[in-house]
Amino acid sequence: MSDLVDTHCHIQSIGQADGERITRELWAKTPGLTADGVIAAASEQGVTRLICVGCDLADSRLAVEFAGRHKSCWASVGIHPHEAKHHLSGEKLSAFAALATAPKVVAIGECGLDFYYNHSPKTEQIKALEFQLELALAADLPVIFHVREAFDDFWPVFDDYQGLRGVLHSYTDSAANLDKALERGLCIGVNGIATFAKDPKQLAVYQTIPLDKLLLETDAPFLAPRPHRGSINEPKRLADVADFLAGWRSEAREELTRATTANARRLFGI
Repeated sequence: MSDLVDTHCHIQSIGQADGERITRELWAKTPGLTADGVIAAASEQGVTRLICVGCDLADSRLAVEFAGRHKSCWASVGIHPHEAKHHLSGEKLSAFAALATAPKVVAIGECGLDFYYNHSPKTEQIKALEFQLELALAADLPVIFHVREAFDDFWPVFDDYQGLRGVLHSYTDSAANLDKALERGLCIGVNGIATFAKDPKQLAVYQTIPLDKLLLETDAPFLAPRPHRGSINEPKRLADVADFLAGWRSEAREELTRATTANARRLFGI
């Protein structure tokens, strides 16, 4: 059977004292968990490539260093919209930009707009997003987008830049925004949310994502799929996401695995 690619996880902060706080604290709830153990468990389930996604400057540095030490891992460096207000100084932006050219960095993100929580003001979220879109184009890298209840503001910003490519991470939005994403050539990231979603319209969206635009992800340690919901998520659970989607979309598991892996390798060059 073909191998799977987890295109979005946060395993770089396992056992670390630095990096994004909430993620580190969640990993710490599983005593004895190690990054090497998590990678090995994932490999046993056929998940052999992982992209470690940064959410702020310290977290992105961790991702870069972690990828450098682990053959099966690559890094994405990003300023999450929640963190925008903390990263708009010239010094931090310069330090962040330097990470984009580090070895094994294959994307910018996660970045975008989140108006559900508004942990950073809207104007500062947009500034951080624009900086990262410019950086992605300069470095010729795809972008991992986080967009929550903000598509009306996101699309005008996206459309100001020509030549962008990337993925809408953890997609749960409407069929209309799916169409807009596909019109712009974006891939669609699906994770454990699909396995416990109840909204018929949302479930229908998962069936209509073109197979050549579908990417699989875990967002580990978040969003564990059924039947593991409520536990700390790991990349090994990507197999459960693949099983569910193959059944829900009436596709052979091998067909879905082969296609999503090819999509990931094409977008990220891994």
